[in-house]
Amino acid sequence: MTDTAGTPPDPDASARHRPTWLRWAALGSSVVVLLAAGTGWWLYRKLDGNITTDRNAVAELKRYERERPAPVPRGGKNILLIGSDTRAGNGNTKYGQDKGSQRSDTTILLHLSARGHGVTAMSIPRDLMVDIPDCRTGGGRRATPGAAPFNGAFELGGTACTIRTVEKLTGIRVDHHMVIDFRGFKDMVDAVGGVRVCVREPIDDPDAQLKLEAGAQTLDGEQALGYVRARKSLGDGSDTERMNRQQQFLGALVTKVQSNGVLLNPARLYPVLDAATKSLTTDPGMDSLKDLYDLARRLRSVPPEEVRFLTVPRKPYRADPNRDELVQPDAGRLFRRLRADAPVAVVPTTERDGPSPEAPEAPEAPEASPNGPGSPSAVPTFSGTNAAVSTCP
Repeated sequence: MTDTAGTPPDPDASARHRPTWLRWAALGSSVVVLLAAGTGWWLYRKLDGNITTDRNAVAELKRYERERPAPVPRGGKNILLIGSDTRAGNGNTKYGQDKGSQRSDTTILLHLSARGHGVTAMSIPRDLMVDIPDCRTGGGRRATPGAAPFNGAFELGGTACTIRTVEKLTGIRVDHHMVIDFRGFKDMVDAVGGVRVCVREPIDDPDAQLKLEAGAQTLDGEQALGYVRARKSLGDGSDTERMNRQQQFLGALVTKVQSNGVLLNPARLYPVLDAATKSLTTDPGMDSLKDLYDLARRLRSVPPEEVRFLTVPRKPYRADPNRDELVQPDAGRLFRRLRADAPVAVVPTTERDGPSPEAPEAPEAPEASPNGPGSPSAVPTFSGTNAAVSTCP
């Protein structure tokens, strides 16, 4: 058929006469999709690039592979978290002069169970007297091994020396490590919108740059750093109380990060990831955003009551009450449980009288317990807390 002029109908005429705004809408939608994909990739690359990879520690540890402990059961992980007191970097000099050295202000061995026993975070006191092995110093020399406070290992030989000291002390192999400085901690707290704690009594600590009223309040990053570092002006002034406070605060921080308001909200999640990666130094096995995401997803799947915080059993050092030494057999039993990926239980110090009851060697592997894994008779108890316990009554 032809039209009145004898010209065949054009099949594309309707497309050419489609309203202009529809064509522009389609084009605009395509551009938005491309921009979103490009922005997402750029943000991923930015966060990935924030992380500093520590290859030197890995290379140093390889020199001592034959003397290192055996790995945990497949699926489990031991991650050493080190809080550096370095004054180098933006925002850190206000806490003291940068003298070119650093010590481990806080050290926590994070054990992720392969057998469904949750997560155990074991603090190692900075003043604990330990045998530091021969370590390579920053100048490339070998240091003479000997007894010294634990935080001296980080100052002497950095991360590798600290890991070797932990492994020698506990017999537990460290699979990965993470080092974070003051700024990274502050930024993390600010990124989640602050962390709520209950302050038992007013605090005025010039050394920690902290002044707080008593009662429940939400601490920002600057206040939180002072709160977990303060020592002389709070309680009995001991490092024991300071570590207990750190563990309670970390439990509150874990709960806040696990909340849907953070993890399921991209606008709030990105600042958290940005803060977590900017001041993070880790080994090549944990130096990508995917690695950190996998770790965060695994932690999120653990109920708060199964995220346990405790401190290595210790007491005042007999030669110097300002230092600590291990309490045996408690410390050895705790180390054996973590090596075997066996469960442990924690209760507040006030609910526990004296050392944990002596247990036979057989229950060290949970399968050996006649009452099954996790049964009360098979699980020794240590002083500690969990992430479900609030600092507020």
